[in-house]
Amino acid sequence: MSSVAAVADVIEAFKQQGFEFVGKTDDGWFKLRGLLTPPGADKGCPCEVQLDPTFFDLPRIRLLEIPPELPNAVPHLGADGGLCYLAKGTVVLDIYDPVGQSLACLQRAAAVIGQILKGEMIEDLAEEFFAYWHGWLCFVDMQGEDLGRQNCIVAQANGNPLWFITDNEDRTTRKLHSLGYEVTDKTVLTYRVKTTAQPRPLTSHWPPKTVGDILAWQSTLDPRCRRKIHERIKEGQNKKANGVLIIIESPLMTYGFAVLFDHQVSQKTKLADRRDSGFGLKVMPVSVIRIDDRYLAQRNIPKSKTLAGKRIALVGCGTIGGYLSDMLVKAGAGSCGGKLTLVDFDCLLPQNIGRHRLGFPDLLSNKAEAMAKELKRLSPGVDVHALPVDVRQAQLGRLDLLIDATGEESLGHWLCGRYRALTPMLSVWIEGPGTAVRALLRTNASGACYRCLWHSHRRGELRSTLDPLPTILAGHGCEGLYVPFPASVSVQAASLGAEMALDWINGVHSPALRTRLIDQTHELATPDCDPLRDRDCPLCNS
Repeated sequence: MSSVAAVADVIEAFKQQGFEFVGKTDDGWFKLRGLLTPPGADKGCPCEVQLDPTFFDLPRIRLLEIPPELPNAVPHLGADGGLCYLAKGTVVLDIYDPVGQSLACLQRAAAVIGQILKGEMIEDLAEEFFAYWHGWLCFVDMQGEDLGRQNCIVAQANGNPLWFITDNEDRTTRKLHSLGYEVTDKTVLTYRVKTTAQPRPLTSHWPPKTVGDILAWQSTLDPRCRRKIHERIKEGQNKKANGVLIIIESPLMTYGFAVLFDHQVSQKTKLADRRDSGFGLKVMPVSVIRIDDRYLAQRNIPKSKTLAGKRIALVGCGTIGGYLSDMLVKAGAGSCGGKLTLVDFDCLLPQNIGRHRLGFPDLLSNKAEAMAKELKRLSPGVDVHALPVDVRQAQLGRLDLLIDATGEESLGHWLCGRYRALTPMLSVWIEGPGTAVRALLRTNASGACYRCLWHSHRRGELRSTLDPLPTILAGHGCEGLYVPFPASVSVQAASLGAEMALDWINGVHSPALRTRLIDQTHELATPDCDPLRDRDCPLCNS
């Protein structure tokens, strides 16, 4: 069925429901108007339905008249009458059944407005508080949890001022420069307070327009927080500041507001009225956006620990280590007081580029230094150091985790001998011409080390595949021979390493040996397991 025919059928179906076509929106959606009638109700609410002509997006439904009996703030209904009847991403529209799907959305919207009119779903106000609290953008780049007075940087972006609250001005300035923002010499008097209450809008009076409104609202949530806010506003007045920015840390989200002072008016008011003159000051809601490294790493794994705060060394910034270092930083490595050290003495050559995280602009650069530079470009707040030396001459200092991504067996044995008693060690490598990727985590004296596997392999144990690994070599001349495999194999090896690093920080050390078979023409020989130290290993039995 053509798109035009489908739209015609949907419009006809809505006509049967009492809706009339009234035109198109500026972005080409079809507009229909009629009554949205809740189940069992005698009368409906005038509404407008906007239909995506491709039927990929949910219909937009907006009440043209908000029922007067509703309070100022109700769940799932915006101030402009927009109705949130389905969360985007929770359903997939069947584009081959546009009539049925569109009518189902209308039915769902009618049910939601019916619940709203009955006063149900009030608890949802806490979950969707962000929809009722928006305003001037304010960015927060704070690693710690200190309360009270905070440092606020004012930056310029396309001529518009933006506020950045920080507990490390150098780190935040690096982030601003990476965005191309200009840091000004201005600042805003800023305070940070904490509450144990989840915010929700008042249903009787919303949004708050004055300091008095804010204090009345906060007193219904957390009286102690209300006192703190009041104290900070009065403190700003006493300091003769132009205004004050209050940032509130709650269990649900961070939000805030700004108060602008007019000291001349305030002085006249005080002469006439000795009561607190700040209650009538206007407030401006502020939309707070977190840009701290802890949040960026934690957001996608909210119930797990990240690598933040840990001292990690990655040996080898080649085809595995380049991708792995990027994934480690995204998992928090090098942030919140932690440090990521990259060790590699080799340079990036033309033959490396086809399967390396770096590219042509880094040609002939040291891999560790170029990778550290790239990571700092992508994550300006992280602490990443490069050691462009042979790891056997490196001084790594105290470590929480050592990762060997070199894929060089003899060097892996040396690292085991040098560090196995000092720190947990994770080895990641590729077997054959991309046949399989493997990783081994050694956290205790009873577990196998990387050298142990060498002895097991000689006896035909703990192999990755039942059949012998194929030997495929390529290259010639000055380039030398190499094992060919695509970059996708390197990414899978790095992904396995990142997975096991996150498991390590979350106390999941088993299975210690993991294998991911890439070439499906082979059969897996060793399921993921916890090998014990080998009886023939000279390192573990010395």
